[in-house]
Formats: sequence, C-alpha cells, structure tokens
Amino acid sequence: MFQRIRPIRVFRYGVHRLFSRLFPALTLALATVVFASSTAMAEDSADESTNNYMKVLPSTVWIITANSENETSTGTGVFVDAKRRLVLTNAHVVGDSRSAVVFFPDIQNGQPAVKRKGYLDQVLKLAKPGKIVAVDRKLDLALIELAEVPQRAKAIEMATRSILPGEDVDLIGNPGGSDVLWVYTSGTVRSVYDKKFNSDHGKHEFKVVETQTPIKPGDSGGPVVNSQGKLVAIAQSFSPNFNLVSYCVDISDIKAFMDSPWKPAPLATGTLLKSADIEHTVHSTGHYQVEKKLNSGKTQTVFVSKDTEYFQRADIRKVWSLVSVSKDEPTSELLMRLMRQSSATKIGGWAVEKNTSDEYLVLYVAKLDATASDEALSGTIEYVARIAGAMNGQLKPKEEKTSSSETLAAWLSK
Repeated sequence: MFQRIRPIRVFRYGVHRLFSRLFPALTLALATVVFASSTAMAEDSADESTNNYMKVLPSTVWIITANSENETSTGTGVFVDAKRRLVLTNAHVVGDSRSAVVFFPDIQNGQPAVKRKGYLDQVLKLAKPGKIVAVDRKLDLALIELAEVPQRAKAIEMATRSILPGEDVDLIGNPGGSDVLWVYTSGTVRSVYDKKFNSDHGKHEFKVVETQTPIKPGDSGGPVVNSQGKLVAIAQSFSPNFNLVSYCVDISDIKAFMDSPWKPAPLATGTLLKSADIEHTVHSTGHYQVEKKLNSGKTQTVFVSKDTEYFQRADIRKVWSLVSVSKDEPTSELLMRLMRQSSATKIGGWAVEKNTSDEYLVLYVAKLDATASDEALSGTIEYVARIAGAMNGQLKPKEEKTSSSETLAAWLSK
C-alpha cells in the first residue's frame, strides 16, 4: 500500500515544483497582458477625447456682450447653422443686449491659441460682430446671427436623440476665472428629466441633462457632446448644493427653440429711456423714475421697472405711478370707483397694495410689451402720469373755500 502511494506523492511533489517554477513566469506574462491592455484602453480613451476636442473646437465660440451700463460679460456658445450663420448660447449670457462680439478659436499647426489676452489684442482680426435675433428665457436659450464667419468655423453636428444616463459627455467652455480659453472637461450623464427652477437669471423650465461635469461661470452656453462629438446639450448652470452636479439644456429643447418663431430680446429700460430722450433718474430701488409735468402745473412721478417680466415668450415692462398712501384700509366706495375706472381706461388698471409698514398704496399700473418702441414707452409714461394725476386730485380732501382763479384754472386744465 505504502509503495503504491509513494509514486503519487512524488508525482504531486513534482507538479508542485514545476508549478512553483512556472507561476512567476505566468504571473509576469498575465500582468504584462493586463498592463498592455489597460494601456491600450487608456491610449484609445485619450485619443478619443483628443479627437472629440479637436472635432468640436471649430464649432465653439467665446462671446462678449455689454449691458445698458456698458458692463461687459462673457460666456460660451456653439456654431449651429452655417447657412444662416447662427451661434447658440444661453439667454443669460446675452442678457438684454442686442449685439455681441464672437471669437472662434485661432488654430495654428493643429493647436488652438488659448490665451484670452491674445484674442482681445487682435479684435479686428479675430472677432466677428453679431446681433441677438432670438431669446427664450424659459429655456434659457438665445441665437446670435453673425455677419460673417471665418473659413475655419464648422457648424456642429446635432444628435438625433436625447442622451441617456450613464453615457459619457465632453464639454468645451471658457471659464471666467481662467486666463485661458477653450477649456476641456468631461463627465457622465447622471439623469435626464424635465425641470422647473429659479436662478439668478429668472425662472426656467426645460428638459435637463444632469451631468457629473465641473461647469464654471463662463462655461454657460458651451457645447456638451457625446462620444461621437455630436451636440446633445449646452451647459446652463451648476448646482449650488452639490459638487460636480451641472445642468444642461437638452437637444430636444434646442431643436424646438431653433424651429420656433424668433423673438429678439427686449432692450434694457435705461437704453429705451435714453433713446426716447426722456429725462430720468435711478431710484434707490434700481427702478427708473420720471417726473412728468401735467397741464395743471403739478408734477406726477412715474416709475418704470428696471426688469422685464416674462411668461414663456411674452415679455412685459411695467410702468406705474403712486397716487396715495394711507394707514386706513380703502373703503368699498373707493374700491368700486377704482374698479369702474380700470374697466374704462385704455391701458393699465388700478391696484391696491400693502407694504411692509402696513400702509395701503393706491397705484395706477400699465404693462407694456417689452419689445415695443421707445415712442410706445414714452406714450405709456405720459398716459400713466395723466390718469394718476387726475385720481390724485380726486382723493385729496377738498378745501371749503376755493378762489375764482383756482376754479377757472382747474376747469381749463381738464
């Protein structure tokens, strides 16, 4: 028995010795294969990212705009239509501007010039002027029409469908805190869903592509592309509560916006007032204050809102005048009178508001299309002043004795 088992032991010992000699070699060979495979995958991934960057770069632009106070702001955009020379960006990038300056990347020997100062020093050579032809604040999208585009510019290819969670995306942007442009970042799509939210730029509602991508101020409007370099979204904002969570406008809303009737952005209130040659001051609240002299010789103060109100594609500019302030609640008689006059007036209506001091304010308020001309704004201000001035006289207690000259003047002023 023992003799029969012994050869088996010898055989096992021999296999063990043989395996122990072969194992280091096999391990080294396997590690080499794994390392080579990982290196190849990394190189392929790097090549893919590089190719995507260089593919999207000729479609990416740097945008500079100025508001009514001549304060400049910058952002990113993407060249989307070669035939119509259109650049897409966020509405909050262009604000209330009607014009913009657009830079395409200057690519020499396959490498982009990235120094921000270099572009500013060569404005006449590198910059292209454009005008804002469409704005949708709800979607936070805007279109800039260029007078011409450089030969190196290429319109980006758009994806046919929305991207899915788990897919990788690349982004090119121009972060404001950096001295360089055309900055590349990448990430992964976390989710795609419809979202309503408020931001510093207003109320928004659009299909969000939520990504794990570090979007910075200045990246807004930048192209977000899939692994084939096709546009799937544009960068819009980042989450204030979660690191690396960014929101982008989905391609479906982009296409719907571009196919819809175009509507320009309203001019800033200050710009309109200057254009209409209306003397005005800026109130402590930021609203614009206009003093209108009435036929009676008295002066009525009219306010014009510094901001425009909007719902979907409707933009409204509010013009109002304060008539009275009282600690006493308005009587039913006064409310009925205001209601009857509201139905009779051509534009606007009466409003009663209560302030933080528990005072009741009686105001006449008109709401004007924010894209209306400066002549329309001037006429609205005049109308509001006249209506408010007339009511102001009615609400004041009447004196028991009135001179003949005062009575005659009052009649003639009507």
